[in-house]
Amino acid sequence: MTKIDVFAHVLLPEFYKRMLMLDPELPQKMPFIQNPILSDMELRRKLMPEGVKQVISYVNANPEDYANEKVAPLLVKKANEELTKTVRVNSDIFVGGVAMLALNNIEASLGILEQVAQTEELLGVQLFTRHLGESVADERFKSIFAKCAALDLPIWLHPVFDERKPDNNIVFSWEYELTQAMYQIVEAGYFQEFPNLKVIVHHAGAMAPYFAGRIDRILSETLAKDFRKFYVDTAILGNTKALELAADFFGVDRILFGTDAPLGVAPAGATHEIIEAIENMTLTNEQQEAILADNFSTLLGKGRAK
Repeated sequence: MTKIDVFAHVLLPEFYKRMLMLDPELPQKMPFIQNPILSDMELRRKLMPEGVKQVISYVNANPEDYANEKVAPLLVKKANEELTKTVRVNSDIFVGGVAMLALNNIEASLGILEQVAQTEELLGVQLFTRHLGESVADERFKSIFAKCAALDLPIWLHPVFDERKPDNNIVFSWEYELTQAMYQIVEAGYFQEFPNLKVIVHHAGAMAPYFAGRIDRILSETLAKDFRKFYVDTAILGNTKALELAADFFGVDRILFGTDAPLGVAPAGATHEIIEAIENMTLTNEQQEAILADNFSTLLGKGRAK
């Protein structure tokens, strides 16, 4: 069985060059992007674990934070084209790609979503916990959720720092940002208004499984149920007990194998550690296979994930 890693990252060469033109200090600001496996697909292929194929999305360097509303969508379109070509040329290691948007231009982003829906290699879009300093669930971005639901495009939700906070760090802040964004999406009523909405949350649903009791007792019954409508990946660098907690909260059918590769564990990510953690979960063989591949195939629709 081929395992499908739904949350692996890239920083493709042409897009990286364009971003460096906008901000030459990007590598110093985000040291993790200096990992050569993000850009060098031949090196990536050499270090890919056997029996695994990846869904690739860009690291969190979004043109909307560096370019105006006219330029950012153009950069995003070029980035999505490069991503599409990369998937097509490397179909032996990649299942598909996750497109970018530029939310400083909503009209252009809605058009990009239409293009994504017509591009076989692109399986959905990536949103971040905050855009332009505002919550992803801010009213100005609501049409993006509506369009994704209408086009049956899954959303990959990735954290970014809230720059208003003085204590951002990738150990704990990432997980808070994800949890808060999940709460904001639920509170906005998006799962009620858009029943077909599919959101894949990085890092096993962050804090939500651990605070299931607070969610169930403090939120309304409807919102508590909506909190369980997210899909989550397994990218927490191992930790079988935490993955079991996530499976208890969201249900095994909403857990997707994801690793954050090539980040987390040098040189190429924590794929082996996460597979081992999944294999150590209290699961049937069928449930294990569901997490490693079948759940994602079901999410996309029969036959799309191979």
